[in-house]
Amino acid sequence: MKVLGQSITRNGLILGAFAVATAVLIAGTYLQTRERIAAEQRAAEERALLEIVPREAHDNSLLDDTLPAPVGEDKLKLAEPRPIYRARRGGRVETVLVPARAPDGYSGAIDLVVGVDRDGTVAGVRVLEHRETPGLGDKVDRRKSDWIDDFAGRSLENPAPAQWKVRKDKGVFDQFTGATITPRAVVAATRRTLEYVKANEATLFAGATPPAAAEPARAVESGP
Repeated sequence: MKVLGQSITRNGLILGAFAVATAVLIAGTYLQTRERIAAEQRAAEERALLEIVPREAHDNSLLDDTLPAPVGEDKLKLAEPRPIYRARRGGRVETVLVPARAPDGYSGAIDLVVGVDRDGTVAGVRVLEHRETPGLGDKVDRRKSDWIDDFAGRSLENPAPAQWKVRKDKGVFDQFTGATITPRAVVAATRRTLEYVKANEATLFAGATPPAAAEPARAVESGP
């Protein structure tokens, strides 16, 4: 019985030492790679933004010129904090890239970013994350189809308010064969984002200097 107890103790110590060594190894690997992972995530995020506002269209760092988007705001419908990016030329904000969420996608919420120029027109829209059905609703993804390019150049007046819908609802935007819910949700989210920008344009497009040289940015609240 004594030998059995010693064996159990010895095995327990061995397992404990193995667990500690594994934890140290994992922690060490994380510490060694987290900066590289963060840099890769930053680069991937910037690539998505540059699809909307090409590098030659601005002279600032998009990822370093931001405002906090409000969580729970009725137009953007964000579930967690995300930044609003600002593209400048000569210190003047020309385009804002606003995060938004379509909570009513067919398979769940659809996260997107909407670029809006100073004149209120859409610079571009990109879906960042979705769970839509492959071959049907996933056509909102630019990698799957060019459907989302139809938003470029649109505004709150183009098309008329009553036509900011898919064709099935007597609007101007195409739906997908066998999938209407997904494009309907993206169209509605894009229009809401334009309304948000219109209500907050004085704040979003304000400032002739980057935020690093100005006062800390405050969360942008939607107008009435």
